Amino acid sequence: MSFLRRKPSLPSALKPQLRPDERVVAWSLVADDKAVVATNFGLWLPGRAAPLGWHEIHKAGWSGRELRITPAELAEEREGYSVLVDGPILVSLLLEPGELPDQVRTRVTKSVAYTTHHPLPSGAGGVRVVGRRVSGQDGLSWAVRYDAGTPVTLPAVIELTDELVSVAQGTMAPPD
Repeated sequence: MSFLRRKPSLPSALKPQLRPDERVVAWSLVADDKAVVATNFGLWLPGRAAPLGWHEIHKAGWSGRELRITPAELAEEREGYSVLVDGPILVSLLLEPGELPDQVRTRVTKSVAYTTHHPLPSGAGGVRVVGRRVSGQDGLSWAVRYDAGTPVTLPAVIELTDELVSVAQGTMAPPD
């Protein structure tokens, strides 16, 4: 009858300061007094004052013991999109993972509405254009990630990136 047993509720002492419309969907202890908490809006990690929105997570990996999160960091804001880079990997050893790894994978994946990679001319690297859903907001958040070694400050690269993002935004715009 194990299917009738529910996981205990998150202890109130470990519950982060949630928004009024935010709810806990999964959690796991990482120590007796610390937990990783997934909500409908994002992921609360120990030692961080604010959650990472699902759209702010570049990569999430699960080893069977460790949850590895690669957050996005803002490198530059451009007209209509952001240039993002990988932040330092955040590692949490989950004591009783339960549904947390699956919820993280599912929610990060569902946040991606559009993604495509474009090699740049003359072997100058490449750029990935991504449109992501942001929980609680209408529309998509647009960003790019350049491949390592791409000359991101060259005017021709910026111009081509602007065009690629504009085309992507046009394909995802609702019909009039």
